[in-house]
Amino acid sequence: MRDFTLNIYKELLTTIFDFGYSIIPLENYLSDNNIGDKLIIFRHDVDRKPFNALNMAKLENELGIKASYYFRIVKKSYDENIIKEVVKLGHEIGYHYEDLSLTNGNFEKAIKSFEENLYKLRQFYPVKTICMHGSPLSQWDNRLIWSKYNYRNYGIIGEPYFDIDFNEVLYLTDTGRRWNGLKVNIRDKARSKFTYNFKTTDEIISAFYNKKLPDKIIINIHPQRWNDNMFSWFNELVWQNIKNLAKIFLK
Repeated sequence: MRDFTLNIYKELLTTIFDFGYSIIPLENYLSDNNIGDKLIIFRHDVDRKPFNALNMAKLENELGIKASYYFRIVKKSYDENIIKEVVKLGHEIGYHYEDLSLTNGNFEKAIKSFEENLYKLRQFYPVKTICMHGSPLSQWDNRLIWSKYNYRNYGIIGEPYFDIDFNEVLYLTDTGRRWNGLKVNIRDKARSKFTYNFKTTDEIISAFYNKKLPDKIIINIHPQRWNDNMFSWFNELVWQNIKNLAKIFLK
């Protein structure tokens, strides 16, 4: 079976349920004291191809799952009609912020941009969580904006890179269209005691069957990477491999 398809994604979700995990959005993890001890947070970074995010949101809805979807404000991600549809399906919407990169490191312009973009998203959902976009081609780490400002002043209850203990919660990400993409990962990293090194989604599924995974996990999915259509799947494979080479050069 080809990896990074909706079919394999569905198999991953059903396996998670089979082994007794709850699947919850990030806002629930940060605000609900009765969420249980065995859970997985599904975070989706909608970097581009928002229609892929909608397909994924529909699949999750069919399975009774609520996840977190983080939209960038740029045209390749921000689609108001799709955001509305994702909200209707019961998912959390968050802001995938990159304001410091967009303003080339101007902190005053960046926080004003953040305020404006947060307001736009809050027209569709009462956004409570945010998550930085890695902006690998920029010299600016977007998280640095919070060295001068406080996101809690904007009614934000959490940002995963600041508000999750990754020694307690295993972090898995498909950055680079692979699960062990440390070599091609510029900023999407989490310091942790965990040392898992999965290459494929099948390996993660097998780890559930072999009971080798902890009780708390956050999985970061980029929907544009997951395609059932052969042409889209192959196009994403080639394009991501080119990007990975560029990231290695940058590192």
